[in-house]
Amino acid sequence: MNRLPSLGGCSRRRAATTHAGDRMFARFVCLIASAGLACVAAAAELKVLAPNAAREPVIQPVAVFEKATGQQVKVSWSGTEAITRRIAEGEAADVVINAVQNIERQTQDGKLVAASRTDFARVGIGVAIPAAAPSLDVSTPEALRSSLLSAKSVIVSSGTSGRHMLEVFANLGIGEALKAKTTQPPSGAQIADSLAAGRAEIGFPQISELRHAPGIRYLGPIPAELQSYTTYSAARHAGSAQVDAAAAFLRALRDPATQAATRAAGMEPL
Repeated sequence: MNRLPSLGGCSRRRAATTHAGDRMFARFVCLIASAGLACVAAAAELKVLAPNAAREPVIQPVAVFEKATGQQVKVSWSGTEAITRRIAEGEAADVVINAVQNIERQTQDGKLVAASRTDFARVGIGVAIPAAAPSLDVSTPEALRSSLLSAKSVIVSSGTSGRHMLEVFANLGIGEALKAKTTQPPSGAQIADSLAAGRAEIGFPQISELRHAPGIRYLGPIPAELQSYTTYSAARHAGSAQVDAAAAFLRALRDPATQAATRAAGMEPL
């Protein structure tokens, strides 16, 4: 009588084959991108804190990094001042993206690793109104001054661009006249959303927050002689154990494959 092969023998052969496959997979779990990103061992997802104003220039590097390493990235979006506060209060992260002055301050405080700092983009301040509102002339300081005085409500950010605009209002000689009708929402709130909802007649967020926002009309940048640029930078958190992965992600922020997305967002790659 012919006997069936031993099931135990088959199981042992399958197990040996599986273990060999596992060892081979472990050897190749790191992927090396043609752009030159470092090989990063499989690990827990990389946690990144990033500002809303830099969303587009960050989303593309996330895709580049994930494709190159096979590692997932979890991005928590917020405002620049909110990110600074969260790190100061002890929130854990692997990479922190913020306005460069906030990165500098928190490297000095020992929260971030100074040697890892990576400046990757800069952006100016734009002007926007609700989509259905009549257009305004903001092409010169004098025209902007007139439009501001005629507006019933003005909105600026609570971050770097908002602080600069308050100085602009003062330098135009209308700081006091605008004080009662100017609002600054909490860090992380989207000025474009307030404009689209009709809660303000004119707003001044960073250009990257306006290019793709629905319900608004982007009028252009503020006049060149009044303009101020925010540089966005990133650094590894001092408490992160994912040193190699963080370094690879920081390189991805300046990878040539990401620069088109940065320009499309109205920002200048660095």
